[in-house]
Amino acid sequence: MRLFGRKDADEEAGGPAEAIAGFWTWWQEARPRLDTLLGAGDAEEVEKLLTPAVAAIHPGLVYEVAPGKEAAHALVVTAAGDAELRSLAHRWAKAAPTPDLLWEFHPSRQANPMALEVTLDVGGYAFALDKLTLGLRVPRNQPRVDVAAYHPIFGELDDDTRMETTLLALDWLLGEDDVARWVGEITAVTFEPIDAVAAVHLPAVVADVASGYSEEEWVLMEGQTGTGAPLVATARHPLRPVDHPLFDQHIAITLPYAHRDESGLPVGDSLAALRDFEERLAARLLKLRDDAVLAAHLSAEGHRIIHVYADPTSEAAIHAKELIVGWEEGEPRVDVSADPAWTAVAPFLT
Repeated sequence: MRLFGRKDADEEAGGPAEAIAGFWTWWQEARPRLDTLLGAGDAEEVEKLLTPAVAAIHPGLVYEVAPGKEAAHALVVTAAGDAELRSLAHRWAKAAPTPDLLWEFHPSRQANPMALEVTLDVGGYAFALDKLTLGLRVPRNQPRVDVAAYHPIFGELDDDTRMETTLLALDWLLGEDDVARWVGEITAVTFEPIDAVAAVHLPAVVADVASGYSEEEWVLMEGQTGTGAPLVATARHPLRPVDHPLFDQHIAITLPYAHRDESGLPVGDSLAALRDFEERLAARLLKLRDDAVLAAHLSAEGHRIIHVYADPTSEAAIHAKELIVGWEEGEPRVDVSADPAWTAVAPFLT
């Protein structure tokens, strides 16, 4: 397996769709040469061809050429944990040609069933995954597993290299997307945790945690605004951008309400009107199930803000603007923006 990529720039040339289309045009022309080089085992020349081509999509993307699940080779172009770039990597994969016997394409690192047989050279030391042990902790009522990783060579490595190696190992054990979904705090330690288990057990532990969150759930939260006013919020749980990688358009629907209690929260007719609006919104979104999701809503100081995330190619924003026309309590508003990292709902992310 060969790993390549650049993460030292935050600007891309041209629009994403144009850059992706340009890559796949280049791919059709360059593929015969790539096939020949891989057949000859010339990884250095493969790197020379692929590195600038992937960087032309965005310099922050990372790629690797790995054994495929069905094909001989897999080309993985990944955001490598950068939430701002996840949707770009998935759009790249969505535009890929049909897989064949030689190539398949993925927007994130896939779990490697042979991971425990892998040995890498890390800083001149042999990193064998079968020597990796993990201290695992599952916080109560939380959909995550916290991981403390230990390997005998970690004491010889600097902090950054230990962490990079740990993240790569977790990606191979679980797949990059499941790491984002289910792994919480990650530390790379130089002393083995007293309750450490072999790394091979991690997928089973994660599967057990995941089994408790198979149904859609919502959580009710209370807090305060920046000015100290009471706030009530309801959010989908778990709430994770990785579950909806193409939903990088944020639609904020703001509804002022007339009837409120002394804390500024909705009551009476306003509460009924808000519930009716959300039911109609949910019905619209149900028709767009593959294109939009209601993430959270919060009420405070006479306003309810509803957060929806959608594929920008969908009609979700149009539906939102149509629905607010009938709102009778004050002046409603719909704000639409790009938010691939879901920063607008950061306090509610799992």
